[in-house]
Amino acid sequence: MVWALRGQLPIPGSRLCLYEDGTELTGDYFWSAPDNSELVLLTAGQTWQGFVSDISRFLSVFQEPHAGVIQAARQLLWDERAPLRQKLLADLLGTVSENIAAETRAEDPPWFEGLESRFRSKSGYLRYSCESRIRSYLREVTSGASLVGAEAREEYLRLVGSMQQKLQAAQYNSSYFDRGAKAGRRLCTPEGWFSCQGPFDVDDCTSRHSINPYSNRESRVLFSTWNLDHVIEKKRVVVPALAAAVHDAEGREVDWEYFYRLLFTLENLKLVHIACHKKTTHKLHCDPSRVYCTPAAPRRKRHARQRL
Repeated sequence: MVWALRGQLPIPGSRLCLYEDGTELTGDYFWSAPDNSELVLLTAGQTWQGFVSDISRFLSVFQEPHAGVIQAARQLLWDERAPLRQKLLADLLGTVSENIAAETRAEDPPWFEGLESRFRSKSGYLRYSCESRIRSYLREVTSGASLVGAEAREEYLRLVGSMQQKLQAAQYNSSYFDRGAKAGRRLCTPEGWFSCQGPFDVDDCTSRHSINPYSNRESRVLFSTWNLDHVIEKKRVVVPALAAAVHDAEGREVDWEYFYRLLFTLENLKLVHIACHKKTTHKLHCDPSRVYCTPAAPRRKRHARQRL
């Protein structure tokens, strides 16, 4: 770069920056740059943030890849022998080969490989997947009848029956996995992207785990390892608390809808990547003040007015 050595730039208004971090080389600072530094020439209006800019350009290429880019990546993968580079290229090809917008079996046959023929749409299968999880929770709650004595078992099962009726009316909250459901009724974006909500004891996922089970078959399979984790634990806390409430009712009415929300709704459920699913005891408890329904306050008798 003869022009750089002379302290002159070939284009008026252009700037010279370090490739690594975008530091602008001006005046005497140019001569203090490390030997063999890679430089970037920027014209008016251009910016460079170092590696961040390079990564951003790389991501933009694969966000809307051209056929040529895909073909080049496939050729690189075919010739590559280093395991790490093979994995990176395979992951990239898997990403750019996604058919996220497709919904039906006819539009994306590979997505449905291994599934029964009765599943005709991606949303239909994901709804089924969510419903299956919620149904399994209901079975665990039903089995909790063994925790109460024979005299209270009928009442316990009556409350579970009320929960089941509410679940049936809500289609077992299967909309949580349905990208076509209304906002607030689903856990994903309209495109089908799910984000990990982090372990039970934090507000967010520091690893920024995300997945789109609508994209390809592999993502669909991997999504089955994500958990709907109960913040207040289902088996250790909520079910025993429900059994205890029925046993100790002494004429009081158990607020089964409170337990319903803890067991089956997002009030107490978090979607978490398997790496964020902590198996340790959560050490959280049900709210004792919400276990029983608050009795209605007795109405005051109104005294009749005396006519004058």
